[in-house]
Amino acid sequence: MVRNYQWIALLFVAVLFVISGCSSSEEAGTSASEAQTGLSADEISNEAFKDLFPLQYDSYMKNAEMEDTKYSGSVKRSKFDHDKEPYLPILFNGYGFATEYNEDRGHIYALEDVRDIARITDASIGSCLTCKSTAVPHMIEEMGDDYWGGNFNSEIWPKAEAMGHSPIGCSDCHDPQTMDLRITRPSFTKAMESQGIDMSNPTKNDMRNFVCGQCHVEYYFAADNGEVTFPWENGFKPGDMYEYYETTAKENNFEQDWIHNISGTPILKAQHPDFETHIMGPHGQAGVTCADCHMPYERVDKKKKISSHHWQSPLKTMEQSCLTCHSNRDVDELEQRVMDIQDTHMEALHKAEDISISSHYYVNKMITSGVSEAKIKEAQEHIRKGQWFWDIVAAESAAGFHNPQGAMDTLKISSEESFAAIKIATEELVKKGVSIEELDREIEKVKTAVYEETDNFKKKDHAINDYFPAQQPK
Repeated sequence: MVRNYQWIALLFVAVLFVISGCSSSEEAGTSASEAQTGLSADEISNEAFKDLFPLQYDSYMKNAEMEDTKYSGSVKRSKFDHDKEPYLPILFNGYGFATEYNEDRGHIYALEDVRDIARITDASIGSCLTCKSTAVPHMIEEMGDDYWGGNFNSEIWPKAEAMGHSPIGCSDCHDPQTMDLRITRPSFTKAMESQGIDMSNPTKNDMRNFVCGQCHVEYYFAADNGEVTFPWENGFKPGDMYEYYETTAKENNFEQDWIHNISGTPILKAQHPDFETHIMGPHGQAGVTCADCHMPYERVDKKKKISSHHWQSPLKTMEQSCLTCHSNRDVDELEQRVMDIQDTHMEALHKAEDISISSHYYVNKMITSGVSEAKIKEAQEHIRKGQWFWDIVAAESAAGFHNPQGAMDTLKISSEESFAAIKIATEELVKKGVSIEELDREIEKVKTAVYEETDNFKKKDHAINDYFPAQQPK
């Protein structure tokens, strides 16, 4: 009964927050739906909005600042760093994410970072630009399905530059003429409608989630034309999305993102499912939106109140982001609660990743020891599921805070699946006379070699050796 009262109280506070947020917007001046900017409906340059909305523009430009938090932040750092996730070159071996994988910087760096990342090659397609450039909606409108599969380097990037594109910005979320919030990426609308959700007239509160959910999501490139596709037909939970990949996606000829170089397993690479995780978490379920926490109202120019367009961790703006609802709590106490959740989460994530590493190497040894194809495939199915369930958590940006219980449940499934693969492998390897103690020692040697390599681009090369040769389709 007490828990029910607590839940009702939380929901009541969230409703009050939404109502007060709307009131604050009106206090700031003309509402978005009443605004007439005089800009073209096709405007995609961020600078075009500068003189019309100088306070918001100055706020947006603060995204150039780079500052770390314990588990994320906006500093351009490799995720392979020792205090991050140094074994990802093993876990993503055989895929571009094992070559270069960096922490996200501010939206203002989107074009620079996608242009420079080593994962973009001459084989990359237009879909890779979808959430980076303000030109994308017009390119989709003009090119149709040819946009998705167009060559990134020779066709898509030059076309976007010729259009005068900007990095993620004003026109991605606002109608240039009215400044109303809008959805500009069709993949989002398609995915929501696949669940039977009516997208014809979303509320303002919905849109404060949806404009972020266009891009901060899990997705894959469709097998037939490379279209950005969201796996939401069955729901937003990791298990719902995995079921989609095992059924609908496979029926449409999407089998995997890559074949793992160590275990030979067809693997799914999770992206950044912040929207899905938030929606299924306690704040999302209570009606709190992305913007409530990441775009808190701030007083600027000593008198006007605007929504912050400096997107950052709420840990940086706790008085505005958190105390609006949790007014009876101390900031230091709230921050410590967040850090406790994130510390516990990251410890569990690293354990799940470690078990997953072992499962890949155990199956590698099954292959080189002549274990039957049927047993190898059985173990690989557990590896695939185990990797998906830790990666969908690792790829999310909140270090577990968006949905603490959901993240822990997901990591539990990951560990169980990876252990299942190890169990099958152990039984078969013992029959072949393989020393499990020696196998474990060799795994530790590989991990040490990857960890100690100072050149991030060479780390992946140490994940395979004579004892653990590369496994690719014949």
